[in-house]
Amino acid sequence: MKGMKGQKVSVDRELCYGSAECVHRAPRVFEFVDGFGVVRPGHEEAGDAPEILEAAEKCPSQAISITITDAPSSPGGP
Repeated sequence: MKGMKGQKVSVDRELCYGSAECVHRAPRVFEFVDGFGVVRPGHEEAGDAPEILEAAEKCPSQAISITITDAPSSPGGP
């Protein structure tokens, strides 16, 4: 499906100060490791989910980034 874009989510550990807001809002995608929020392995492409967008908006340190990729966010279907 040429032309489809995906959304990749990431957490900048330099900005994160460990509020755990991301884990509270989207525990399926984020976890708390060594005092910082991180994206669970295998969930990097979940950036278009509403709870991820909310977590990024509500992150007090603005450490969550959602970037557009050239790959669809769910290559196998819905």
